This record gives sequence, C-alpha cells and structure tokens, in this order.
Amino acid sequence: MKIIITGSLGHISKPLTIALVQKGHDITVISSKPEKQKEIESLGANAAIGSLHDVEFLSKTFSGADAVYTMVPPGNYFDPNLDLLAYYKDLGKNYAHAIKNAGVKRVVNLSTIGGNLAEGNGILAGAHYVELILNELPADVAITHMRPNSFYYNLLSYIEMIKFNDAIVANYGGDDIIPWVSPVDIAAAIAEELITPFSGRKARSVGSEDLSGNETARILGEAIGKPDLKWILVSDEETLKGLISIGMNPEIASGLVEMYAALHSGLLAEDYYKNKPAVMGKVKMTDYAKEFALAFNQ
Repeated sequence: MKIIITGSLGHISKPLTIALVQKGHDITVISSKPEKQKEIESLGANAAIGSLHDVEFLSKTFSGADAVYTMVPPGNYFDPNLDLLAYYKDLGKNYAHAIKNAGVKRVVNLSTIGGNLAEGNGILAGAHYVELILNELPADVAITHMRPNSFYYNLLSYIEMIKFNDAIVANYGGDDIIPWVSPVDIAAAIAEELITPFSGRKARSVGSEDLSGNETARILGEAIGKPDLKWILVSDEETLKGLISIGMNPEIASGLVEMYAALHSGLLAEDYYKNKPAVMGKVKMTDYAKEFALAFNQ
C-alpha cells in the first residue's frame, strides 16, 4: 500500500513509519523540516518536505495514496498569540480539502480521549472539531478516529516540580484513575487500522494501563530514587495560577485546567470506559519509568 504519514518523525509517527516500512509498504512521511529528510530516508521511507498549511502541497502529496494518517502537531502553549481552537480547525480543513482533492479513500486520524465531547474537555475541543470536519467528507471515505489516552511522556513536564517540591501537584490525580498510553502502542494500533480493510466511520480507543495518580507517582518515584514521591491533588484555581506564573498563554492554561478537571470528574474518560480496548497496549508504566528516570537524571 502507498501510505502517507504526517507528524514527521515524532513520538508516534516514527515507530509507525518503521512498522509500516518493515511490512513492505510504500511510505511517505511529511515534515516541515528539510533537515529531517535524510533521517526519514534512512528508515526506508520517502520524505515530502512542506507545510501542513499548504493545501496544494498536501493535495499533491496525498495524490495516489491508498491511505493517509493525519494528526495536528502540538502548538506552542507559551505563544501569547496562539488561538489553539482556530489552529486545529484550520489544519482540519486543510486535511479535508487535500483528502477530497486527491481522492483518498482511507483516513486514520489522531484524535484524543474526550474527542467525543463538544464541551467540557478544555484544550481537547480542537480534536473534536477536527473529527467533525473530517466526517463531512463524502461517505465513501473510510475514517477511523484514534482516541488515545493520556500520553506517558506528558509526565516529563513534572520533572522540575518533582525536583523542587518532591511531589507532583495538579488538579487531577491522587486517587483518581488516569488512563495512560504509550506512543508505541498508539503507533501499533494506527498501523493496524491503516492496513485493515474498512468502510464507514468509527472511533477506536487506545490505552496501555489505567493507574491512579498515587500509583503513577510510586512507580516513577521508585525509578528516580524517590520512593516516597506523592501525587497531591489541588484546586483548579491553584493549578491555573501555577501555569500562568510560568508564562503559559492564559487562555490555553485555562483550557488545560478544564481538561484536567474533566479527568478528575470522570467526564473525559466516560467514552473510553464504554469502549475500552479488548486488549491493552504492551508498554506499562514500569517500562516507561525507565525512560522517565533517564530524562530526570540528565
């Protein structure tokens, strides 16, 4: 199959590219960075260097493809001028135009846990709107929306907090169960969707392990030599104040707090538990903790 991968060589796209190349597929990876071309080609894939904001480039790159994997790269949460929702909507529309222009009939789109929610999910609302935009494509375009859980690597943002406070402090966690996922497990699920015949529209949840905040802290703490590490639950207001104090765009900080609050209340994971994967991913928190410890000790 000829498959187009967006996301350059990111946390998901790189293992996805490797897996599909190994299966003998003709893979093209889109990247906005010319310096990534050699690395992409070293994996056995083709490189398409250009911008996701260029519909003509996307349409040309998608042309002749049997399937396309779409994702919205993360924005800079510290950019005071970033309208995150508009950013998601713009890229969603670009993808939809390019898919239609190129006549692509199979799409696997990276959404998120809570991607089913029109409100109450904070910064994840953008992924919901991308789902809606793509679903407006003609019915003969088969679409799978991947809805992965909280990424393990998001825990890296707590490293400085742990070093200074000997604790993880947030408006979710503690005794709350947090559904976690590894990018490697997401990539495996996406690869399966891309090469499996399908028609219609569906969403697929992806998870690796469900753990409480306290269990997560214990596993990470043992890996970094802090066996008494705790996950402390605080108010939305305190969390928002902390995010703004480090320079985060206030609107995005507010959306991040709302997302965390939805995780705390259970709203964010309702659909995940209704549609929980029959088989969870292979990478567990104890596996990820080794990677976390390397970053912590740098």
